[in-house]
Amino acid sequence: MEEQTTVFVVVDPNDEQHVALERALTTAQMRNPQPRLAVFVAVDGEAVDTRAVNDHLFRDESWFREQIREPIAAAGLECEITVCWSSDWQAAIVQESKRCNAEMIYLPVHAKNSRRFTFAESKWQVLKTARCPVVLIRPGAKARRKVVLATVNYQAKTQEQRELNRQISERAKYIAANYDAELHLVNAFLDSMLYPDRGALAKLADKTGVPTHRIHVKRGYTSDVVEEVAREIDADVVVMGTLNQYGATGTLLRGNTAERVIGQLDVDVMVCNQFTTTAADAS
Repeated sequence: MEEQTTVFVVVDPNDEQHVALERALTTAQMRNPQPRLAVFVAVDGEAVDTRAVNDHLFRDESWFREQIREPIAAAGLECEITVCWSSDWQAAIVQESKRCNAEMIYLPVHAKNSRRFTFAESKWQVLKTARCPVVLIRPGAKARRKVVLATVNYQAKTQEQRELNRQISERAKYIAANYDAELHLVNAFLDSMLYPDRGALAKLADKTGVPTHRIHVKRGYTSDVVEEVAREIDADVVVMGTLNQYGATGTLLRGNTAERVIGQLDVDVMVCNQFTTTAADAS
């Protein structure tokens, strides 16, 4: 029998609707065996008014019972609840999810208030430093998992890019297998000389197990192509990746392409992170 896994679910007590927990309850019941939930209750100080005048920051025992314990029990799932008051919200999520040996992190994302999507730095740091995939849960997105779209880069030139491709493909196949879903791959290119020939597509189809009619290669910017294909196939979740890149100050850089892709989608997005081993890590 397959070993039970853990899904790490972030709940912000300031929120009225707990979209990450709702999605976790729905998707967990689609899987066999069902995962256990590690519910992490903490306030994102960067996105929330933490002054005492905010009544939403006062939660009593009945709130925990009604908002967390009872829905989980009704779904027949096991859970562990952790309450965190660290001001370093993103680091606490990464550290605790690692301790739980989480399979993935469900992170709530608030609805867009304009066409231009803005992503808080704290959430970006979770994406860039988490040791497992992070699923960005959108309010109003479909809870089903019947069509999975993985974004890959067939023109990858570096070992890190090729490894990230492998991670994205493997994770997408894992999701599709767990939910008996249809898997599609998408690749965007700008230079027509980089378009893969039929032989390359056939080889890719054979390697990934994805039939060629579900491999979408289109010319255009990645964010536009992924949005277009996701809409065409009615994708429920998009799997993508981001590379760890550091600036001159040693801080992690935000990925412009990744941010644009996330910003143009209205479905849940799973982000896989590629870590590059440093000398310090290897010692």
